[in-house]
Amino acid sequence: MKQVLQNVKSGELELADAPAPAAFDGGAAVRTRSSIISAGTEKMLIELASKSLLGKAQARPDLVKQVIDKAKKEGWLATFKNVMSKMEKPMPLGYSASGVVESVGAGVSDLSPGDRVAVAGAGYACHAEINAVPKNLIAKIPPDVSFEEAAYSTIASIALQGVRLAKPELGDLVVVSGLGLIGIIAVQLLKANGCRVAGIDTDASKVKLALEHGLDLGIDLSKDEPVSAIDRFTGGRGADHTLIAAATKSNQPIELAGEITRRKGQVVAVGAVGMNIPRDVYYKKEIEVKISMSYGPGRYDPSYEEGGVDYPYDYVRWTEQRNMEAVLALMAQKKLRVESLTSHRFPIERALEAYEMIKSGSEPYVGVALTFSEDKEIERVVRLKEPATSEAREKLRVGFVGAGNYAALHLIPHLSKRSDVVLRGLATATGANARRKADKFGFEYCAADYDELLGDEATDAIFIATRHRTHADYAVAALEKGKRVFVEKPMVVNEEQLGRLVETYREKPGALMVGLNRRFAPMTESLKNAFEGAGPKQMIYRVNSGHIPTSSWLHEPEEGGGMLVGEMCHFVDLMTHVAGAKPVAASGFSMTIGNATISDLDNVALSFSFADGSVGSLLYNTVGDKSAPKERLEVYGGGNVGTLDDFRELTIFQKGKRSKTKAANQNKGQAPMMAATVEAFRAGVESPIPFDELTDVMRAVFAARRSIVEGTVVEIAPTRLERE
Repeated sequence: MKQVLQNVKSGELELADAPAPAAFDGGAAVRTRSSIISAGTEKMLIELASKSLLGKAQARPDLVKQVIDKAKKEGWLATFKNVMSKMEKPMPLGYSASGVVESVGAGVSDLSPGDRVAVAGAGYACHAEINAVPKNLIAKIPPDVSFEEAAYSTIASIALQGVRLAKPELGDLVVVSGLGLIGIIAVQLLKANGCRVAGIDTDASKVKLALEHGLDLGIDLSKDEPVSAIDRFTGGRGADHTLIAAATKSNQPIELAGEITRRKGQVVAVGAVGMNIPRDVYYKKEIEVKISMSYGPGRYDPSYEEGGVDYPYDYVRWTEQRNMEAVLALMAQKKLRVESLTSHRFPIERALEAYEMIKSGSEPYVGVALTFSEDKEIERVVRLKEPATSEAREKLRVGFVGAGNYAALHLIPHLSKRSDVVLRGLATATGANARRKADKFGFEYCAADYDELLGDEATDAIFIATRHRTHADYAVAALEKGKRVFVEKPMVVNEEQLGRLVETYREKPGALMVGLNRRFAPMTESLKNAFEGAGPKQMIYRVNSGHIPTSSWLHEPEEGGGMLVGEMCHFVDLMTHVAGAKPVAASGFSMTIGNATISDLDNVALSFSFADGSVGSLLYNTVGDKSAPKERLEVYGGGNVGTLDDFRELTIFQKGKRSKTKAANQNKGQAPMMAATVEAFRAGVESPIPFDELTDVMRAVFAARRSIVEGTVVEIAPTRLERE
């Protein structure tokens, strides 16, 4: 399918051929009929991406600080690779579109194939022939509303949310500063609300268009003096409300708003503008300032937008979706006219011409619509090169699902460099990312649907690096297909998934490996060797993770499992490996923090006992300073002491002598782990880590969690693979 993509690194735009996405659980696949280019927002994104690295750094000093802190802990080379990998990920443009539902995922009962819908959301309602969209970002189109009109619904919802924040009353005098798409739509909404409205813009053609859509007074900044004009319009009292709908880094709109708004009036910033508020003016008038959050309640809330959890109607009357429904109803009633705002139409095949026109300013524009064919055949799989010859049967033929930053930086490159591996297919939820990464690493084809990999009989092994929730389901499906399986940690997010995976393995035993890379790190090997024959060990593992807000998907029990499941399995596994014995009991305590943004279960003291008499303590916190070192493992036993600091420094005390090993950059063992996995998979149904050891580590994690809740020591039942 065709899709408009932005290269974040170079700033170049591309009309790419990408595999079409499939409907996911809680969402629908929508065949696009029309989408609207939000010229102000998208132009700012393009301009930022077009800047040099220095220019990007100057524009986002907050991100520069994060990079510096990361480099202090992990080294500059590793950090540079991480940043470059993130910048290589293509950014899909567009967030306001309409189309026809093609298919729906599980958990969606109010949508059916063939429904005409408006769709919203950056990363979802893209300029693409097919979009996969969560159900709360979809609204049905009334019969009398065209696809092009409906494609404006997200942009119109932004204007509506700004009006809602202002809470204008009948007869209020309102100024709209900036008469682009959002501004002119806001004018119509305010007029429908019984207000008198003045509008300000630097473009005379936009002022004229706004007057045609109901504006009472138009002010052209190129020739009119706005303060005196508003003074006359309001009878010297000033505006009750000023809505800033401009898109500019300039501070001029917020300064002007202070001058023209009445004492105790209100300023609502809807567009992205300079916000250096001149205190003297705002203080003396006691002006209230509000910043509108895009298209309404639910925006930036993962549980609403991605999880499909709606807010109760009686308590949150207006949400993103309900705002979309409201503007669509106004369009049906002909109280909101948007089709007349379209100044240009381009078929998706000529989308780059539309952006060139916007970028160059070669002609005046307001609404720029992209149109899409309704009967063109869409590719679900994109073939990139000819399949490998029959000699490839001697190699490991790999299908890879998920290509986020971690996989693209630490997993796939180690496969792509091996002469004994053939990269068959790559599948990611977003087809654009699948295409970009497949091109980069040399996969034979790419898709957006995992089933394409499962059904490929020429694939020997499936590597899984998707969100935690999917790991068990994908691994079970691959084992049932007779594939060898590598799954990124955690292998499961709950005990029910663990039981299902163990049962599948009993029925169809095969090679299953989990991405517990730390045990493969060179410094880990040196540390373990130093304690060879030392007997039981005492281990203290301290992790300063840094704050991870509870709003993150990682904390959703069924999505990420929380940090105890999602990350601490790493450290339990490493202590298991160093001990050389399985965990047999766990106990734990968590902090009581009393902060809704911090999970108590992210801040724990856990203790484990092992079958050989070893003991290990894991102290994990998210309340420290992220600039401090993250990990420190101390090991004591047999008269020896070892300390491993952030996988950059290893110190061994042995027979009264100290030896120290340092590295400029972290090496957490991903490369040797991938090498060991490929070699084991090629040898047959083997894994570098025995299956029962992998599952016992997860049982230890779940036992620790139960101990925290129950306040008791919990014994860890070993995995039994024989059938009862």
